[in-house]
Amino acid sequence: MALNLNKGSRFNLAKEAPALKVAGIGLGWDPNEEENGPDFDLDVSAFLITADGKVPADEYVVFYGSQLLMDTPEGKRPYSGDSAVLGAVDAKDGTESDGEDDEDMRIYFDKVWEGIQQIVITVSITKYPNDSKKDKRTLLQNFGMVNDCYIRVWDDESQTEILRYNLKEQFTNEDAVEFGRFVRVGDSWEFIATGEKYNGSLMKFIELFT
Repeated sequence: MALNLNKGSRFNLAKEAPALKVAGIGLGWDPNEEENGPDFDLDVSAFLITADGKVPADEYVVFYGSQLLMDTPEGKRPYSGDSAVLGAVDAKDGTESDGEDDEDMRIYFDKVWEGIQQIVITVSITKYPNDSKKDKRTLLQNFGMVNDCYIRVWDDESQTEILRYNLKEQFTNEDAVEFGRFVRVGDSWEFIATGEKYNGSLMKFIELFT
């Protein structure tokens, strides 16, 4: 049975899921779409950071615009420079999932470069001029218009869900959220449900971690 986390909760993977080698990470949301309104394009990203809190190189930012792309049965997925993080196929809006994960990624823990101390999982709203339809109305979008945001982690081998974190925070005009972090602890990892909200969309995280 999956453990439901609250903001600030820590989950020790070595203790609670000792057989875990590859983590599946699913993120979901339910945008309040208006009739004839702009599409909501929310994107999941991962920042692999070192002890100084920064990514060591551009290829350790895994997002929809990454230069490193892998062909998979689901579509092209970005991946990190050490091949440890396989990112999400870009979902253009939150209506495609029908109640399931909108985007998902994988972490291969045995491939994580030893210099990486944390893997930060974020979701941001893609706005004009970076949106696919170049719709200036997206500039007004924020997480106050999105319901039922969650992140869940499962064992990719057994397909067993390990943990889930539902964001219960109230959002206003924020357009970027750090859902959680995987933190290296000795030879293992912990997951921390952070739920931190920001303004500045993806560029805010690039500013923080690069």
